[in-house]
Amino acid sequence: MNITVIYGGKSGEHEVSQVSAASVARNINTQKHTITLISISKDGKWFLQPESELSRIQSDLNAHLTDEPSGTGITVIPAGGKEKGLCAVLADGSLKPIPTDVVLNVTHGTYGEDGLMQGLREMADLPYWGCDVTASAVSMDKEKTKVVWKEAGLPVVPWVTLRKHDDEANQAAIAQAEKEFGYPLFVKPCKAGSSVGASIAHNAAELKASVEEAFRWDTKILVEQCINAREIECSVTGYGDSPVTAYAVGEISTTGDHEFYDYEAKYIDPDGAKLKIPADLNDAEVAEIRKTAVRAFKVLDGSGFSRIDFFKEKTTGQVWLNELNTIPGFTSISMFPKLCEAAGTPYADVIELLIKQAIDRFTDMRSLATSR
Repeated sequence: MNITVIYGGKSGEHEVSQVSAASVARNINTQKHTITLISISKDGKWFLQPESELSRIQSDLNAHLTDEPSGTGITVIPAGGKEKGLCAVLADGSLKPIPTDVVLNVTHGTYGEDGLMQGLREMADLPYWGCDVTASAVSMDKEKTKVVWKEAGLPVVPWVTLRKHDDEANQAAIAQAEKEFGYPLFVKPCKAGSSVGASIAHNAAELKASVEEAFRWDTKILVEQCINAREIECSVTGYGDSPVTAYAVGEISTTGDHEFYDYEAKYIDPDGAKLKIPADLNDAEVAEIRKTAVRAFKVLDGSGFSRIDFFKEKTTGQVWLNELNTIPGFTSISMFPKLCEAAGTPYADVIELLIKQAIDRFTDMRSLATSR
């Protein structure tokens, strides 16, 4: 089977994607599949990577992929399908089809996890792993995710929404947050991942600075009640005859000067956080987390896979849904593959399962009538 791995992109998580994609590529069974690598630069240009790039990261377990311009661009052909949905643009301007049975988008964050890449795959008539356009777009927007979950009766952290250029409404929302939630307050962009642009404000001056920083990354941001909580995570997969399954439950605890699991703790500070699998929870608590994870995934019409993040309040034990990540980190130390492995499903087997589900969903969707 021909597998095309796409990574990088116009995102604050560009470098994380390079590491995740390298890990994914290493764990694809090359006895069964042929791998093609396509990189997307930070300014959005697509390049076909040479076979030597794949060989390089396969031979060095510590290497990550790069987005060096290869000189060979990529174009997407609407309705091109598996034979020519993706084509390399050669030096003379001619097109060379890239046979692709399944696309593995390992593009975290904006322009990759928010429905845009998924829509492009749909237009090209190509199978792709993970959530579809709607689930991806809604899940990327933290406010819309909260609205849907709250309507379904699922527990979400109280919040107010601020929008750029809406100063009067923002002032009222901030006053509401200060009155109803009190300090500290948690501020984050609606559609950025890996805690990019997120911070904790302990007073009005810090809140002003936090809002300004969050608005650097998005035109809509959230101000949430700051929960004194443990950070709990659960991996989920499922589609069709593969029922939605919640795997092991893990916990993340920050160390040092990190007030929360921020970008530095996740990716820069090697001692910034500790992962504990399984989480220190009793059987009933684990069952509650797993049941809620499955329901949260289904309510958003998730398919393929996701990592679902929770807060468990330290004083009361109250469980809150935080967010759903439709393309979670896939590095060798990322929670998603580790939680699956802890439940007895090795990394390589997870990839095979997700490839099967991608094809199953594609087959189902293409069997539907589109005209009378």
